[in-house]
Amino acid sequence: MSVRALPLLFLNLGGEMLYILDQRLRAQNIPGDKARRDEWTEVDRKRVLNDIISTMFNRKFMEELFKPQELYSKKALRTVYDRLAHASIMRLNQASMDKLYDLMTMALKYQVLLCPRPKDVLLVTFNHLDAIKGFIQDAPALLHLVDETFRQLLDIYGGLPAGEFHLIRQTLLTFFQDLHIRVSVFLKDRVQNSNGRFVLPVSGPVPWGTEVPGLIRMFNTKGDEVKRVEFQHGGNYVAATKEGSFELYGDRVLKLGTNMYSVNRPVETHMSGPSKNLASQTQQSIAPNPLAKEELNFLARLMGGMEIKKPGGPEPGFRLNLFTTDEEEEQAALRRPEELSYEVVNIQATQDQQRNEELARIMGEFEITDQPRWSASKGDDLLAMMDEL
Repeated sequence: MSVRALPLLFLNLGGEMLYILDQRLRAQNIPGDKARRDEWTEVDRKRVLNDIISTMFNRKFMEELFKPQELYSKKALRTVYDRLAHASIMRLNQASMDKLYDLMTMALKYQVLLCPRPKDVLLVTFNHLDAIKGFIQDAPALLHLVDETFRQLLDIYGGLPAGEFHLIRQTLLTFFQDLHIRVSVFLKDRVQNSNGRFVLPVSGPVPWGTEVPGLIRMFNTKGDEVKRVEFQHGGNYVAATKEGSFELYGDRVLKLGTNMYSVNRPVETHMSGPSKNLASQTQQSIAPNPLAKEELNFLARLMGGMEIKKPGGPEPGFRLNLFTTDEEEEQAALRRPEELSYEVVNIQATQDQQRNEELARIMGEFEITDQPRWSASKGDDLLAMMDEL
């Protein structure tokens, strides 16, 4: 398992989360002069994205994230995104948060599977960061934070050998291997089967630096070519025209990791039959061990110590529904297998006094702003789990 996979996993999943939230916020957007108090406006959309991005790219959190370390458990990482999604005035109930995370993970799994070569995982990450910068063009301070993360990626991953990127890709695929959730976009585009498994193409550009398949060369002990044999590969391959740019700015060439929601279309998720049958196995895989719980506690502190406060103030929070109607959201919550529900995780990591003192020191260096309060509504009690950290 690679100790360099976590930053790429976090940034790419975060990018997918922002794509989805932006699409849904635009779909539910109401002009400012016509909006009621409980409806979304363009100002609200920008505020939500800016708040999430500023939390996601917090300098201290990025410093800890880029330290060599193994991936966290699925449940630990999921809870981090619960916290991240609620770092603004937006509130999601459990069913919408489940759907959001399902879409994030399946999209990234598809992208990692289709990477022409392992190093292209970095280009996928750059595509996400390029798009994130597009969300915050009018926020220079946030652009600077994202550019700093860009440079960290270049410094750390720019010189890694091909073998290390291969290990990173395998680590990511291992993380996603038991997830087979059907997504309507993938089903309509026929890149996913009805059982939730992806269809890998047998045509298109080959990886940069490689030749189109169809020729076998044989060499003698001196390294001289002595024979050539052609074969039918059964695909429609073409040579890559150029390599994607690994610079701060440039043409990435690779389209994986770009925003597939830029064309407004509904996106649904469904648990496939095999996935339901594997629920008990999935439960075991996402159940955090004591080390994962401590990791989650550490990450939660680094995310800025944002507390989910009880409603009671005059300023409302805004509820976002990732389903078409409230009824669909309620039905999705009822259909969700109990084994896959992400409930409260009580975390105790107070035994190590020295470590807690270090965490307190880091927390003291954070710039923490007061979180808005919101009025009572259907989604207000979501992610109250974070109160128990």
